[in-house]
Amino acid sequence: MKKIGIIVGSLRKDSVSKKVAATMRDLFPAGYETEVIEIGNLPLYNEDLDNGSVPAEYTTFRSKMKDIDAVLFVTPEYNRSIPGALKNALDVGSRPYGQSIWDGKPAAIVSQSPSNLSGFGANHHLRQPLVFLNMPVLQQPEAYLANSFELFDESGKMKNEGTLQFLQSVVDAFVELIKKHS
Repeated sequence: MKKIGIIVGSLRKDSVSKKVAATMRDLFPAGYETEVIEIGNLPLYNEDLDNGSVPAEYTTFRSKMKDIDAVLFVTPEYNRSIPGALKNALDVGSRPYGQSIWDGKPAAIVSQSPSNLSGFGANHHLRQPLVFLNMPVLQQPEAYLANSFELFDESGKMKNEGTLQFLQSVVDAFVELIKKHS
């Protein structure tokens, strides 16, 4: 059984990124278990904390991520980049130096935006630290969702069949990347 950690960049209760993540959870084949990993409770990374009384939230997050085989990032775009909570999670997981929980784990990125730019900036900014963290990132298909507020019905279910098929192709390609790095 492969464990896929899903990290959502948005902390909003009813965020579109959370709806995209929930939709994608159901697209993984048998043999893949998905879990949304909480990042909103992580204190801002401060190296002094790793040299003293390590916050329980850091320890819980790092321990949980060690059991994860691959990571699906689903994020909105904030100011042409990634949300601060997502960057903080990357930093918390990469420390203490030499003990990164990210090392070698395959990753896929899905960005979304209510605009036509579809989170392009966030998607590409997230790729930069993932390279440094030694995470093989899914290259194709690139996953940018434009006009994302229009993708779901009132109950939070994806109503756009073309987008659903596209997300299935993303998951299928991600599964192949995970197999290559197993």
